[in-house]
Amino acid sequence: MALHEQHYKLMWQGLKKHEFRRRYMEGRPTRWFVYLTAPLARLTAVIDLGPPVVDVPDRIAAIAEQAQAGNGARVLEYLKGLDRGFAIPILRVSEYPGLSIEDLRNELGSFQPPQAYIRLRRHEHLLAVCEKFAAETPTRQLSVRHR
Repeated sequence: MALHEQHYKLMWQGLKKHEFRRRYMEGRPTRWFVYLTAPLARLTAVIDLGPPVVDVPDRIAAIAEQAQAGNGARVLEYLKGLDRGFAIPILRVSEYPGLSIEDLRNELGSFQPPQAYIRLRRHEHLLAVCEKFAAETPTRQLSVRHR
């Protein structure tokens, strides 16, 4: 998953407890390997996510507003025109020393950063690199509490 640094920092500050998406897989927990976008441009963390809350945009926006005042309006605009949206609870964040875009390209032969997220089961070589990356000892971890 591609993520902007400012959103990643909000997780560590305890201000971002959900990821909001227009479409996503339903009914099961997932694991994200986080690629921070430029200027950092590096694979840096693993985020364990709970099953998403799937609901009408107003209710998804209410989850965003409860977490951070003013965020509900941004999420509602993001979900505009949809019948439903996804609020994916962040359960645990594990940060690693990481791999730069150059490291990833050297390891894989080529690497195009994801624009949003990709399913790694369809990308065996990248999955292997991510699993090797996540087998290292994290530099820091955060468990996110939900009410």
